[in-house]
Amino acid sequence: MNTKKINSALISVFHKDGLDAIIKKLDQLGVTIYSTGGTQKYIEEHGIAVQSVEDLTSYPSILSGRVKTLHPKVFGGILARREDQHLSQLESYDIPEIDLVLVDLYPFEETLKATDDESEIIEKIDIGGISLIRAAAKNYRDVVVIGSKDEYPLLEGLLDTKQGVSDLSDRKEFARRAFKVSSNYDTAIYGYFDRNSDDLSFKHSIHQHHGLRYGENPHQAAVYFGALSEIFDTLGGKELSYNNLVDVDAAVGLMREFKDGDPAFAILKHTNPCGVAVRSELLDAWKDALACDSISAFGGILISNRAIDPVTAQEIDKIFYEVLIAPDFEPEALEFLSRKKKRILLRIKKYPEQTKLFKSLLNGVIMQDVDALSEQEEQLTTVTKIKPNAEQVSDLLFASRCAKHLKSNTIVLAKNKQMIGMGCGQTSRVDALKQAILKASQFGFDLHGAVMASDAFFPFADSVEIADKAGITAVIQPGGSIKDQDSIDYCNEHQMAMVTTGIRHFKH
Repeated sequence: MNTKKINSALISVFHKDGLDAIIKKLDQLGVTIYSTGGTQKYIEEHGIAVQSVEDLTSYPSILSGRVKTLHPKVFGGILARREDQHLSQLESYDIPEIDLVLVDLYPFEETLKATDDESEIIEKIDIGGISLIRAAAKNYRDVVVIGSKDEYPLLEGLLDTKQGVSDLSDRKEFARRAFKVSSNYDTAIYGYFDRNSDDLSFKHSIHQHHGLRYGENPHQAAVYFGALSEIFDTLGGKELSYNNLVDVDAAVGLMREFKDGDPAFAILKHTNPCGVAVRSELLDAWKDALACDSISAFGGILISNRAIDPVTAQEIDKIFYEVLIAPDFEPEALEFLSRKKKRILLRIKKYPEQTKLFKSLLNGVIMQDVDALSEQEEQLTTVTKIKPNAEQVSDLLFASRCAKHLKSNTIVLAKNKQMIGMGCGQTSRVDALKQAILKASQFGFDLHGAVMASDAFFPFADSVEIADKAGITAVIQPGGSIKDQDSIDYCNEHQMAMVTTGIRHFKH
């Protein structure tokens, strides 16, 4: 078992909350406490005996507090193996053994979020604390290390139930947790310095996590790493599942395209939007989004760019949905929707500020920039004799933004800022278009005067021919095919307008 009793402790923390209970227990167990600076003052204010690190080392805290514990009399007592050769050296140099190291690092990540002042950020790079953690964790065979206030409950349990006596498995677990802290900390600092570097290296560290019921399927274990509470307030419903989280991410990405415009509603299923509409009133936006595909909407993810009012809430409640996301809910609407206890209601506080996307595959990870480009009217190039009118331009931009968020190959058909047909995830663009036309027909939409958006260029004129025969009058696509002219010629011959964007939006 290799049990060790804590007889001495070095405590140096930035955050003091929760420390009072621990120092009282240590004092009751007769543990000698060493400390410095604000932590020493805090311990003394609680009437508990504490020895100054400055008295131990015979050096004061220097360089504006940058050097306090970096001394052989501190690190020797931590790193010494409890065996004759090392113990005799401790005795020779009058170095006390240190059995517990309790450290809480400077809040580097919190400072990053609070300021852009580089001098302030640099001062929050902890040197002494991280060195103490690493030293104590390295010598886990003899030393207990606490590297974060998150581990206080475990330490309190050790002090209460075992009277400060640890076995090797206890100390090794504390060391594992401590190296997790140091790894997270170093990764955050590296990320700060690596922001504008061309020296690519994949490093990512997230502190918060919680287990999910399962992954995409019940036989797959799953965990969510992240701080969902920074993005959403959860106002009701069951816990989000793995699939819910994936769909919610897709919904937020889509609604970012429409968040500042007129009232908009979108319905997503398996990350693909199956209904999107923009209207002057939120209720109309909901009704027209649902009309796009009322069958696929069952069990979907709903998102609005406006607060949910009571009338709209009553209409929404007529279908079964998994998650409803909005910037707010009027009190009466929230009370009404909360009656369905399993329906998840999320109030979005801010849109995530992602710049990179990554996923694991093969024997590694691929990473790319977020597709943050959304075409504006001035970026459109009319390549046909007929120019789209103002209403068509509005619909073309709307359709293109929807297509950006559908799985490739994809086609979107739109009319009056309503998605009236879509085909996605097809192995050919023609199949995607046929699926979109079939969808529109299935739900009673008239395609005459509608527009078509494609996520990538047309390699042949067949798609625009099919669209023309269905009644579509304007097309938006990236362009770039060596046979672009074939599609352009067909449009010119059949009085269709076509614009190109120069931007492809594949989504695999």
